Amino acid sequence: MDVETVDWIDGPSAPRNRSTRVPPTYHSMRFSRLVACPLAILLAASCGRGELPASPAAAGPDGGTLVIASPGDADNLLPPLAVTIVSREVTDLVFDHLAEIGDDMNTFGDAGFTPRLARSWTWAPDSLSIVFHLDPRARWHDGQPVRANDVRFSVALYKNPKLASPIAAALANVDSATVLDSLDAVVWFHAREPESFFDIAYQLWVMPEHVYGAVPPEKLATSELARHPVGSGRFRFVSWQPGSRIEIEADTANYRGRAKLDRVIWAISPDNDASFAQVIGGQADLFESATPGQLKAISGHSNVRAFPWPTLQYGFLGLNFRDPKHHAQPNPVLHDVRVRRALSMALDRHAMLQNVFGGFGAIGYGPFPAGLATADTTLRIPHHDPGFAAALLDSAGWTAGPDGMRRRDGVPLAIRLIVPTSSAFRMRYAVLIQEALRKVGIRVDLDAEPFPAFFAKQTAGDFDAALITYSTDPNAGGAAQSWAASSMIPAGGNYLSYADPRFDALLDSATASFDPAAAKRYAVRAYQVIADDVPAVWLYDLTSLGILNARFHVTALRTDGWWAHLADWTIPTADRIDRDRIGLGAAKP
Repeated sequence: MDVETVDWIDGPSAPRNRSTRVPPTYHSMRFSRLVACPLAILLAASCGRGELPASPAAAGPDGGTLVIASPGDADNLLPPLAVTIVSREVTDLVFDHLAEIGDDMNTFGDAGFTPRLARSWTWAPDSLSIVFHLDPRARWHDGQPVRANDVRFSVALYKNPKLASPIAAALANVDSATVLDSLDAVVWFHAREPESFFDIAYQLWVMPEHVYGAVPPEKLATSELARHPVGSGRFRFVSWQPGSRIEIEADTANYRGRAKLDRVIWAISPDNDASFAQVIGGQADLFESATPGQLKAISGHSNVRAFPWPTLQYGFLGLNFRDPKHHAQPNPVLHDVRVRRALSMALDRHAMLQNVFGGFGAIGYGPFPAGLATADTTLRIPHHDPGFAAALLDSAGWTAGPDGMRRRDGVPLAIRLIVPTSSAFRMRYAVLIQEALRKVGIRVDLDAEPFPAFFAKQTAGDFDAALITYSTDPNAGGAAQSWAASSMIPAGGNYLSYADPRFDALLDSATASFDPAAAKRYAVRAYQVIADDVPAVWLYDLTSLGILNARFHVTALRTDGWWAHLADWTIPTADRIDRDRIGLGAAKP
């Protein structure tokens, strides 16, 4: 699913392999690892197999604590409703999929997927259903066994319009799930599609019916269960103090084996500077969103190192098609494509990128990260031309007065731009955008607030423009969650209320094609429709560079989240500090 993220350093993501394999009659699996090389500036980091340098000391027994300094908090801890990056990190570690995608991020067929809650699976001859054979050892964190009725319940819950899950659009081809017996669940599809397995295995986190079924779907988001998750993953939930701290710990009785670390803690900070100070001072171990200046500053600190990881993230200036105060009406300024195009042409994206990121940045090309298999960096997008921008505004009736600012029928040409104060990058972009648009006569009123307030306005559509970063899915269909008409707020993640039936139809064709080349052609045409409609200005593409305490031995890193293999991180015994030695109690439950 698409999630709103904290910011990281730019850079192209590693390309994903997309197999042409059609789903077989019986499941098969292969194993591979993502190869990702960090930017050349990180001379101290290794380039191979997506790994950071390991400590020469032996890892020793399980144990240790990872403290993540995060400038943003979770919004909730319900997998179908988790939107912020912290929520995604926590829920991904506490809950399980039926099967886990491979590190190469293949989305065609089931190639590369490995067992999780399902120890195996069997395709129907017509590929319109799959029987998932559950692992009889799997238990929920309250001790109850995982059963087929939990799969049936989870599919129904995600698709229930009363829940209003932003992931529902990604499960459009999933019809339902039924129960054969306690350990065999059948998932049914509307049509035979190349990514049917990906849809159910990647998008769905299975949830216990006996816990979440007790609350009506429309009340789950505001219930206590949204703050106290019960999953089946190798980590179990401990506590959440909003605005302060989230803690999870190893599930010592887990069917896949306990996590090698004892616990993971998110220490919520007010901003990037405070998070950076915590990691440098040793109070925290990982800072995901380092700025170029902060990365340079760690050279004199032997206790930390650069932490590079590839991503599926991109950043843009989003333009709201609806009136922020009256959503049934079009935006009085931005509904006109001439104004949106003028706004885009007034911004020198390359100069802003250099100003914000220096030599660390990579330009954005469209509604996708450059590393996506269907990405096309040759899309026609408005080029920088302030003179032509001014002419477009004149043609739309917005004329400049003696002060250089534009008005139409006495109404000033003004937009309200929301930006999170927790993001150093977006705050700098906001100031640059404000100044650039002032030069063509557009007044920009900056509305900068802490992330929770910013995110509330974003999800409610309470803005004219917003500086947004997304982490998307590894397939073309991920764009539907952010840009399709069916995903418009309040039910989905299309916060800009953008809609074009041509885009929707082309994206549907892309996701239905079994030919990867044809799928890309359809996707590129869909992306060009968006580029021509100008619902956004594509600012930057992201490869993350964080800062990590040197005592951690990191395993393979995945493009959809550095935390995918966090349960296998270790700390050599000789390198452990006091908080690593706290330990855990007896096996639970």
